[in-house]
Amino acid sequence: MPKPKIFLGTDHAGFKLKEEIKKFLQKEGYKTEDQGAYSYNEQDDYPDFICKAAKKVSETPNSRGIIFGGSGQGEAIAANKVKGIRAALYYGHDKEIINLSRMHNDANMLSLGARFVSKKEAIEAIELWLSTSFMNEERHRRRIAKISKIEEKLCK
Repeated sequence: MPKPKIFLGTDHAGFKLKEEIKKFLQKEGYKTEDQGAYSYNEQDDYPDFICKAAKKVSETPNSRGIIFGGSGQGEAIAANKVKGIRAALYYGHDKEIINLSRMHNDANMLSLGARFVSKKEAIEAIELWLSTSFMNEERHRRRIAKISKIEEKLCK
């Protein structure tokens, strides 16, 4: 299976980590598309960049997104407002949450809290996230389908 295209997005708080991760992903052979921020600006607002990245993931089959912020919380919230997005949050410690986000939720975006993870931890989390497959069991498909139905009702 070919490597997925990866869309990136961040605000100022995650800018440095995004730039480091972008280099890492490209070195590993991933095609990346940066949705901003393109420079450090302490006054920028994460929804401007995160929603662009999420929209790209929702429109591009078999793609993924990695987004960055200070905590990653607001970024995950913003991304999850876009129809078809299932963004999971990781800000360090137990990597089992990474496995579960892919195996059970088929998360297509990963939000990283740049104030809580080092570059090394972020790379380890991303490698795990990109290499973990959706279990595709009926119970997980059923739950994701229910989320999609909610989106259809609310996101018209």
